[in-house]
Amino acid sequence: MNERRPPAGEGLSAGPRSSDGPGDSTRAVHAGERERAHRHGDAITTPIFQTSTYTFDDSEQVRAYQEGRLPRDEYGRYGNPTWRAVERKLAALEGGDDAVLFASGMCAATTMFLALLPQGSHLVVTSDCYRRTRQFIRQYLTKLGVETTVIEPADTQKLADALRPETKLFFTESPTNPYLRVIDIAEAARVCHARGVQVVIDSTFASPVNQCALSYGADLVIHSATKYLSGHNDLLAGCAIGPAPMIGTLRDAVGVMGGILDPHAAWLLLRGLKTLGLRMARHNENGLRIARWLEAHPKVRRLWYPGLPSHPDHAIAAATMRGFGGVVTFEIDSDFDGAQRFVDAVRIPYIGPSLGGVESLIELPATMSYWDLSRDERYALGITDSLVRLSLGVEDGEDLIADLAQALERA
Repeated sequence: MNERRPPAGEGLSAGPRSSDGPGDSTRAVHAGERERAHRHGDAITTPIFQTSTYTFDDSEQVRAYQEGRLPRDEYGRYGNPTWRAVERKLAALEGGDDAVLFASGMCAATTMFLALLPQGSHLVVTSDCYRRTRQFIRQYLTKLGVETTVIEPADTQKLADALRPETKLFFTESPTNPYLRVIDIAEAARVCHARGVQVVIDSTFASPVNQCALSYGADLVIHSATKYLSGHNDLLAGCAIGPAPMIGTLRDAVGVMGGILDPHAAWLLLRGLKTLGLRMARHNENGLRIARWLEAHPKVRRLWYPGLPSHPDHAIAAATMRGFGGVVTFEIDSDFDGAQRFVDAVRIPYIGPSLGGVESLIELPATMSYWDLSRDERYALGITDSLVRLSLGVEDGEDLIADLAQALERA
């Protein structure tokens, strides 16, 4: 179906950003929608196309569509004009040829693995990675005979040593979850491409505003669009951005497997993307300011934030990222009960497992994502009793600091 779609690159649409090209906020507002060919009824906003089926005028129109002479839609699992506006905007923001939407970030990851990994192939991933991604690799890819090697993040020598003749993909988040490790994407791409291995980066924690992984040599970027891209904690979505042939493969796969995004959720994502640049500026500001404040607090044992010199990957983050995001991970100098008292005492952040929205969220990974593991199993993964993950929203920084200060007194 891919060859029948209108091209992404035109005007303010996809392509690498030049030094004198439009900025992030200009692209976020206008890309994919500005051109009259993509506007509907002269509306300034793209409508929600709430339909399952598209009709044809006659048999000649059907033939023109099937032969690729008429770019249009046929059935709701294969395309939707609301989706396409979002995909063009995402491709423009990441500097890719094209993009494809999925029902969730996990759907983007799982569809990517299933579409790009042949039976009996080999995959390299990093240890500090979203738990459900590792669970899919362990429980489902093994059924296809796919073997996986897990390496520490940011160690390109271990990456080189892990590659085999049957290795097809290197997959990692950057920054990672929850310790915000940052990968030298350019070096990883150099090592992998020399061996014919593709590099896929989950850039959810960065967003296209803070890091464009494709410009450093990554072959594909995926996002949980639930997070920073939508930005309002009101939808689930995922996406992949990259070269047209690879995106075409993924689009065909999602058309078969059916993990498509609802048109209304696509419209909400489109609306959220228009303020991405504005929101990320505040997330970055709050993240850096509050990370510095927490690191200096006597009741914080250790803190991870790539914008600070104390982070193990600060040098590569400073060289490759334009901002460091709103997630701060730290250990309270207390026990499990004290950490729970701290989380329960905050008044502005909600207790919840996500990130990237306008509202601040806080969690103890030990009681949220890793509750079903024993203490020994959690500690083996680096999830200690007093580890806190704080996703800073767009509230006023001084209010957040005052709130954290009073809560730390309870710990």
